[in-house]
Amino acid sequence: MVENRTVYNRKNENLPPNRKPYSEIRPREYLTDREIAMLIKIAKKQGRYGQRDATMILMAYRHGLRVSELCTLRWDDVDFSTGLLHVRRLKRGIDSVHPLRGVELRALRQLYRETKNSPYLFVTERGAPMSASGFRKMFVRRGKESDLTFPIHPHMLRHACGFKLANDGQDTRAIQHYLGHRNIKHTVRYTELSVERFKDFWGD
Repeated sequence: MVENRTVYNRKNENLPPNRKPYSEIRPREYLTDREIAMLIKIAKKQGRYGQRDATMILMAYRHGLRVSELCTLRWDDVDFSTGLLHVRRLKRGIDSVHPLRGVELRALRQLYRETKNSPYLFVTERGAPMSASGFRKMFVRRGKESDLTFPIHPHMLRHACGFKLANDGQDTRAIQHYLGHRNIKHTVRYTELSVERFKDFWGD
């Protein structure tokens, strides 16, 4: 017990003065499918850029995108004819090609009608690519407008994707490639916490 306490203290040594440990700020580092659906619904109601913001949340979740990967998506990464998305991973991740489902294709087609003059999917009022900080600020605002009782950040969408795939019983190696992890140890944390691991326990 002493050893664990020492590790915990070191983990929080670098936090600014008076800042609470992350575990005290929010109960978990991912969002549920229901919570994300709520955030998308709220985003859609936000006037002129509601469709853009809602689609950004949807794509980040469905494809486990980091904010920087999301904001640099281009229309030539999207193949409407085959329903495929070319995902270019950053941080030395592995690129891959993901299928696009109906809800994503419908959202993207609607967005394309609004932004087809730009090479980027998600643009600002001036036609520039949406910045990472701009998306972060928008996402935090949507969280404050929701029923969530804890603060959120965009990387929770990537974690949500990993946990959703693991809970759906997807193969760990497939999840690794889907999320672009070069090392499978980063993927195992999702499958280790998946409730599917215990579904056959106490079958009576």
